[in-house]
Amino acid sequence: MNEKVKKEKKETILSGMQPTGALHIGNLEGALANWVELQDDYWMYCCIVDWHSLTAIYDDTKGLKESIFQMAVDWLSSGLDPEKCAIFVQSEVKEHAELHLIFSMLITVPTLTRLPTYQDKKDKLDSYGFLGYPVLQAADICVYNANKVPVGRDQEKHIWLAADLAKRFNSTYKKTLVEPEALLKEIPLILGSDNRKMSKSFGNHIPIDFTEKQTEKRLKGFYTDPKKLRKGDPGTPEKCPIFLLQRIYSDKPDEEIAPGCRSGELGCVECKLKLSLRLNNRLQPIRDRRAELVKHPDDVWDILDTGAQRARQRAQNVMEKVRGAMKMTYRKKKK
Repeated sequence: MNEKVKKEKKETILSGMQPTGALHIGNLEGALANWVELQDDYWMYCCIVDWHSLTAIYDDTKGLKESIFQMAVDWLSSGLDPEKCAIFVQSEVKEHAELHLIFSMLITVPTLTRLPTYQDKKDKLDSYGFLGYPVLQAADICVYNANKVPVGRDQEKHIWLAADLAKRFNSTYKKTLVEPEALLKEIPLILGSDNRKMSKSFGNHIPIDFTEKQTEKRLKGFYTDPKKLRKGDPGTPEKCPIFLLQRIYSDKPDEEIAPGCRSGELGCVECKLKLSLRLNNRLQPIRDRRAELVKHPDDVWDILDTGAQRARQRAQNVMEKVRGAMKMTYRKKKK
């Protein structure tokens, strides 16, 4: 990284995702593309949060290593640069767990049970790990003294909790931790083939590592306006998942796509073929980089190791200050 870029960076960002294997275009456009833009302007720590994934798969971790590898490959393929940001696995930096433990003393159980994420899934997941998920998330952020966390509005409450825990720590001991803020971005709405939010769990997604033909085939099966049965029928593009994707991948969708859809002149088959071409053009350089990276798995793991070393250095410095503020530095380290 050149010295000019180093001097211009002032604030720190923490971003993370649970390892779910190869990612899809919802992940790409909803988060990764934004991270790639931000890495030039911030000190970035990009964390594959494997401990968080245990809330759902604690009894079946055999595929976790491969999922981490595939996620790392997709991050690198999509443009995250290990020279500009630290890319690492959460469990390789134990300070996350240490600060999580300390934060858990500063929050009440009722506060956690009121969070929307707990209410939404409490009937399916009832472990302490799930209840304490937001506390670990707060530790993930604060252990780097991150100033900002790029999220959509649906995650804003969790960033508020991280800031609140940092504030509680500072008022209980002394001002040590940065109170992070949400770096809000309007995340484009990306619906899957069944008109629900694109998700691997629904099977309605388009993986980044799909071939061109697989992408075209998946798009052909996408839900469209149910009133537009054939070419000639007028459509309502705003209600169509294909048009939502056209808004991302087409230069002038409101001029080139929407009028033809509304008049019936543009049929759904033709519209999907146009989208296939544009989406495949967007994904081709990512797929090319991906194909090279998977040939050299040791290089990918080396990048994660190097990222973890950089992350540990920052996290250890923050935790030394935390322990000092708590009067829990019992002996000076021998030089």
